[in-house]
Amino acid sequence: MWPPKPDHPLRRMFAGLTEQTFINTLGVADPRLTDYLSELLSRFIHLDSVYRLSNAQGKRLEEVAEMMIEAEAMPPQGRTRREIYRHIGDFTLFWTGVYPEAVNRLRSILSKDHFLDYCSQGKRSYYIASTFEEPPYEEEAPILRRLSEEFEMCAYGLNQIRRQWERLPDDLSTGTVADD
Repeated sequence: MWPPKPDHPLRRMFAGLTEQTFINTLGVADPRLTDYLSELLSRFIHLDSVYRLSNAQGKRLEEVAEMMIEAEAMPPQGRTRREIYRHIGDFTLFWTGVYPEAVNRLRSILSKDHFLDYCSQGKRSYYIASTFEEPPYEEEAPILRRLSEEFEMCAYGLNQIRRQWERLPDDLSTGTVADD
């Protein structure tokens, strides 16, 4: 069952690291923003969540350019278009923040993403998703707008969270407890 429930050890670990990083390192005390980001980290533990979008033929979408084409093919209003743009924002923020060293590989010369700027596309996608302000999206719209406006700061924060979790003892970062 993924993403994990709020009381799952990994969710609690990401929530603690996110809150600590954003308050102590960045001076940002915004529970809705830190909740969104810690939930994003929890969701994206599985590659199935990172690459959850498929095109009309059922082919998994692995490039931002492909995701954008799929989003633009959707009717201008509706959940699906919003969800695709939200996912593009999440996807680009995750890679830019957590694994920036992988972005060059994702944007290789053989990729459709070669000419895309992940930060610009992430900001644009979060902005588009934030324009869906009617129920049931009215509560998430301001967070998506903030992610659009402060994409770089959030990416930096996610990178700092990664640095922290890499320093954790193995039994804490995996959610297991060593035998005595």
